[in-house]
Amino acid sequence: MKKLIPNLIAGVVAALALTAMPVQAQTKPQEKVTLMLNWYLYSEHAPFFLGKERGFYAEEGIDLEIQEGRGSGVTAQAVAAKSATFGYIDIGTMIKAAAKGAPLKSTGVLFQLSPMAVMGFAEKNIKTPKDIIGKTVATTPGDAVSQMWPLFLKINNIQPDQIKVVSGDGQTKLNAVMSGQADLLLGSVMDQSVKLQDATGKPVNAIRFADSGINQINSGIVTNKSLLSDNPDLVKRFMRASTRAAEAAEKSPEAAVDAMLKVNPKVGVRETLIVGMKQSVALFHTKETAKQRPYRVTMKNVSDTLDLLVQYGGMDPATRGKPEDYVTLDFLPAE
Repeated sequence: MKKLIPNLIAGVVAALALTAMPVQAQTKPQEKVTLMLNWYLYSEHAPFFLGKERGFYAEEGIDLEIQEGRGSGVTAQAVAAKSATFGYIDIGTMIKAAAKGAPLKSTGVLFQLSPMAVMGFAEKNIKTPKDIIGKTVATTPGDAVSQMWPLFLKINNIQPDQIKVVSGDGQTKLNAVMSGQADLLLGSVMDQSVKLQDATGKPVNAIRFADSGINQINSGIVTNKSLLSDNPDLVKRFMRASTRAAEAAEKSPEAAVDAMLKVNPKVGVRETLIVGMKQSVALFHTKETAKQRPYRVTMKNVSDTLDLLVQYGGMDPATRGKPEDYVTLDFLPAE
């Protein structure tokens, strides 16, 4: 009997060891990856936090660090210098940098509809482009929205002298509308409109440029071109996880916001962040990509953006090139 007990214990230990082996074998070594965002945290960034919380990146062997940005241009420089593995930025900004020689390329476009809009409090009853006539609009000279503003006016048969313009930085624009010095401001539907509502509690109306046919692709993933050849498997794994994260955010914007708030509770007010996340999800697809997975932009959409950048965005026509020079779909998961 005494001999049986040690043998029994040894057998149990061996069985437990064998049971643990598959779990250990399934654990992937984690590769450190940095994703630098385009700006301080707000609604549109929430899918990445949801993907991290649900383990999508870890399942792909990625230890993801999400860093705030200070503008798409700054993030583009960081990715070009390889101080960030991936960037989430305005693709138009990336295109102009790449056209000048920066070693950058997009591996997927999340915002396929432009978030550019002119917006103000709903109490002003400004709902259509024609309602803008006679109003005061706050702008930031030189930013992407202001560059497309003349085209918006032209398409809607509005003369520039039919509108009064006041200028300032991002916070100045918000203050101008909140104080009544301006009726409207130029910005993004999932950013400034949420900030206005968050600060005042008042509902906001936004007139999207895309609804007037001005559709410039916006936020997406970019990386250094060298990574595409040096470590294509990492790029595929990152895009696979990011696609799953975007799909999860589409199904549950609330869960995405909650995941971001768990990491940084001071990002904003949950209710208005959810409004911003829902507005972000509405930009994920065009009619052409409505049945496809996120990030799978059409090359026609990219080509139309190139035309807008040449005509209104200050891009040298000689550097326009082809859509495939700036965006690749080769690293996206299959449909």
